[in-house]
Amino acid sequence: MSDLKTERIEQMLDYIMKKCLWQFHSRAWDRRDQNQGILSKTTQLLCDEHVALETPADRCYWVDAVCLAEAFRERLPWLAGMSVPEIKDLMQGLHERLDYLTIDGSLNEELTDQMY
Repeated sequence: MSDLKTERIEQMLDYIMKKCLWQFHSRAWDRRDQNQGILSKTTQLLCDEHVALETPADRCYWVDAVCLAEAFRERLPWLAGMSVPEIKDLMQGLHERLDYLTIDGSLNEELTDQMY
């Protein structure tokens, strides 16, 4: 991964970690579903693609995605100069990093406690 891509992912991640409460779900599967749902819809919004709003979960993720896409556009002016494939690649890297930090690399044992 290039230094520029890593730096941009960290800028996006910094915003999420400081401003987005959805990343703190108490179970790993909830976090994984939300990360996927919100970040995929954010990607669609940033790429001006159609966003499916067929289920209650779709609509819930969409609300957070709209806020996140607006924040990214406002705070990260370099996004405007990126192509759709570049945005998709960047968002995939963000998704992987967020999953690692909040799920796969987390030391929070409550995430996998079946009784929680």
